[in-house]
Amino acid sequence: MAEVIDGKSVAEDVVSKVKALTAELSAKGVTKPGLAVVIVGEDPASQVYVASKSRTAKECGFHSLQHTLPADSTEEQLLKIIGDLNTDKSIHGILVQLPLPGHIDAGKVIQTIAPEKDVDGFHFINVGKLGTGELETAFVPCTPAGSMLLIERVRGKDLSGLNAVVVGRSNIVGKPMANLLLAANCTVTIAHSRTKDLPALARTADILVAAVGRPEMVKGDWVKPGATVIDVGINRIPAPEKGEGKSRLVGDVAYAEAAKVAGAITPVPGGVGPMTIAMLMANTVASAYLAAGLKRPSF
Repeated sequence: MAEVIDGKSVAEDVVSKVKALTAELSAKGVTKPGLAVVIVGEDPASQVYVASKSRTAKECGFHSLQHTLPADSTEEQLLKIIGDLNTDKSIHGILVQLPLPGHIDAGKVIQTIAPEKDVDGFHFINVGKLGTGELETAFVPCTPAGSMLLIERVRGKDLSGLNAVVVGRSNIVGKPMANLLLAANCTVTIAHSRTKDLPALARTADILVAAVGRPEMVKGDWVKPGATVIDVGINRIPAPEKGEGKSRLVGDVAYAEAAKVAGAITPVPGGVGPMTIAMLMANTVASAYLAAGLKRPSF
């Protein structure tokens, strides 16, 4: 059976380092990291995510700020708040919780955030830096950044010459994941729904990343023996065996099958998921270090 990659444990290590770095800033007399989260509307899932982010920020010793706007707020009102946060020296990270109500242009909102405070890594400046390998000052989206850290825990930082296949081409996970693997000297293929003979392509991967949002799409016979499998998917499916109306969480990989073939694999839940908030904290503390003219910490 494959080694189970414990994302919860690695995320705890990241958060512990963030706490130590925050304390180090205080010791130098530098403003502590500040994270502002902006949420529009009452989406229950978004409320849960925002509460978790704010709680972790406080746990890290950050200055934590939250703006909660009603669902009928105008785009101008939201942009005004972002503009104020852009110039607030006590704030190093700005996160606008998605999705936004339909009458607000999410793309315009994201591009309004100052790139040096864009700890989600969605601004075109950060996308461009990642795409050109300028990782010293780029902010990388948190889910692929966390996935990369999990891969390095298994394979080490030198991934030179390994074949990597990323299944999924989203701007949030697939494309930045591919760029991170390229920067680590992997030979990278991005696969998607139109890829011909996807199972055969997946079997060439020493590192296989699944980020398509389709429950258990990647089967065990898609996996090269000994491969490192990173399952970014999180899907809720019916679980009648638990009782009427019950459900369970699964990834994009058929875990039970793949775990018999892979060398290492992330579970769902407990794999990539915990890394996302941990890397948000890492990006925020990195922003505070850069703002203070200090060397960016590595994780």
